[in-house]
Amino acid sequence: MKAFILILTILSFSLRMKAQVANCTFKPPQVTINFGSGYDVQEFNTSMLLNYNRVRSSCPTDGHYTYTSYTSDCFSGDWFTLEEDHTKGDESGNMLLVNSAYRTGVFFKTVIRGLKASTTYEFGMWLMNLCRITEKCPYPLLPSITILLQTPAGSTLATFETGDVVRVKAPHWTQHRAMFKTPASETSVVITMINGMHGGCGNDFALDDITFRECVKTTAKTATATTKPKNVPAKTATTSNLPKTAKPGSTSKPVTPSKPAAKKVTPVPDKKPPQSSPTAKTVKEPPKISPLPPKATTLKMPPPPKALTARENALVQQVEIESGNIAINLYDNAEIDGDTVSIYHNNVLLVSRARLSQKPITLSIPIDSTRPHHELVMVAENLGSIPPNTSLMVVTAGTRRYEIFISSSEQKNAKVVFNLKE
Repeated sequence: MKAFILILTILSFSLRMKAQVANCTFKPPQVTINFGSGYDVQEFNTSMLLNYNRVRSSCPTDGHYTYTSYTSDCFSGDWFTLEEDHTKGDESGNMLLVNSAYRTGVFFKTVIRGLKASTTYEFGMWLMNLCRITEKCPYPLLPSITILLQTPAGSTLATFETGDVVRVKAPHWTQHRAMFKTPASETSVVITMINGMHGGCGNDFALDDITFRECVKTTAKTATATTKPKNVPAKTATTSNLPKTAKPGSTSKPVTPSKPAAKKVTPVPDKKPPQSSPTAKTVKEPPKISPLPPKATTLKMPPPPKALTARENALVQQVEIESGNIAINLYDNAEIDGDTVSIYHNNVLLVSRARLSQKPITLSIPIDSTRPHHELVMVAENLGSIPPNTSLMVVTAGTRRYEIFISSSEQKNAKVVFNLKE
């Protein structure tokens, strides 16, 4: 089957969400890109790519991509062997395979036509990291993809990020979805995908089944819900009238007013002793203010030095950690190419111009109620022989272990934040 690859037709589609998302009932995909079948499939990219070129192979090399239905023992088993793409029932159907270029950049750009103006859509796509977990790649570079939706004139409608596309033990597709709205009188959208991590060990991926589903807002249920409470006040009003009709019918109930008077007399001596308890409670209130000192300590950070104000301090990850010590080991990621960094802790220089290598830079930071907030900022002092400056931070806190991949440049620092878990 020679496939065209942009399908503007209503397809049968099994919804993957039983619950409604964002008050939406989703229609079947109005647009699907499934990359067709066969190596001779037409090109999807509508403009030239700076860092990527297409090849007709099931194992593209660095900086290349292909449309293929399978992989077979690529790079001596470094990739998964896939016998089919993601599309169900699509015999010999293709997926997009990308072997990351050494420079970050656009790997996919095309125009989506035939959408409805002023309409909310769900964008979706399926991703898989192709790289197997092996000893040859202990500290992988992970794909991190940004999806940019624009009008043909260049106005940005939405920007989505997948985050790190992690390696898994066995081939596994993961869907990424996000909502956006088309502008008035505009039925075309330009979709651009950017890999934010440069090429290297662990940074190769497969992509398939890009879909656009129309969201139909569900408002009927909210309307019925508002009509039901209107009858409730009437019912409470009828029940409140029952005691009034009971009073004239019974002669014994006039005696009851004297009983409340007696009850008021008896509680008086009982209530006097407890009057001292409110004063006791006010004495106990200061301990409730005890959490304030930790907050005050976070405000006593010195002003940031020039190294932190001259560049953007991009937040890489924020981690909540229980009280104790944070053990931090910082390695060069992938190739040892001469990267050097300075590390600032809460705006104070902690490590100056240290060279990253297989031997870690080791730090230990205590975290407790008096020191609940810690900011580590990595400043690239150079970019090594393979820009940008990349490192792997291994964090151990108690029994928990975290791996944080860091990239910094001459324009952007990398910040990792640790907060005490409440």
